[in-house]
Amino acid sequence: MESSSKVLVLDNESEARLLEAVLREREIPHMMRSYHDSAYDGLWQVQHGWGHVEAPLSRHEEIRRIHGELFSPGGGSGSGADSGAGDQEPFESD
Repeated sequence: MESSSKVLVLDNESEARLLEAVLREREIPHMMRSYHDSAYDGLWQVQHGWGHVEAPLSRHEEIRRIHGELFSPGGGSGSGADSGAGDQEPFESD
């Protein structure tokens, strides 16, 4: 079995849950690691992010791509999800 390593840091629990659901659905091996520590009452998470996702090196790029599609503006896929945004007239104040 291929060893796992950190793929990317996650900002919050909602991001972690959504990414985990998609990875499970696509049967991509992974592990979510939370930075929460009750001794510090979540202080570590405020400073360093919610946690990170670990996966085999062979799946890192796929997971980064999925994360980008889910959380990057415009979906990161070039699918035109943002289409029309550049067609608006600039705001003019009087």
